[in-house]
Amino acid sequence: MTQIHKCTLVPNRFFDGKEPECFLSDLYQLDADEVVNYVELPRYDAVLVYAGESLPVIHTLLESIDRCAEYNKILVSWQDGTVHIVIAQGTRLLLANSYPAEDFTTAEYFIFFAMKSFQLNPEVSCITFMGELTEEQELSLYRYFKSVETI
Repeated sequence: MTQIHKCTLVPNRFFDGKEPECFLSDLYQLDADEVVNYVELPRYDAVLVYAGESLPVIHTLLESIDRCAEYNKILVSWQDGTVHIVIAQGTRLLLANSYPAEDFTTAEYFIFFAMKSFQLNPEVSCITFMGELTEEQELSLYRYFKSVETI
């Protein structure tokens, strides 16, 4: 079953720490008892606002993007029916988003769609997955990408 990760990045200049739930309520329907938290991300000059007690997967990816060695950094996690994608060029964050993907083919679709949005060519790019890939999944990615790594 797809788990909805209610979170958003907010530029520091728009965030004052008061009522962080207003940033999520414009994007998601929040339950009355849902706790909204935030964490500062100084390197991105932003704040990650999220619902729940634990940090969302996208936070782990944002904090781990430097583990990708190439200039075009593509870091992905696919779990619980959701694909989480962070793309950066050097130190410049281009994308941090999550998409519903019940199967790996759908996850690949969102990865390619995100890359195409930034005119990144998979044939010259390395993709890094956080977590394990099956041999079949890894071979599928190798058909498109220069290299596939896992961390």
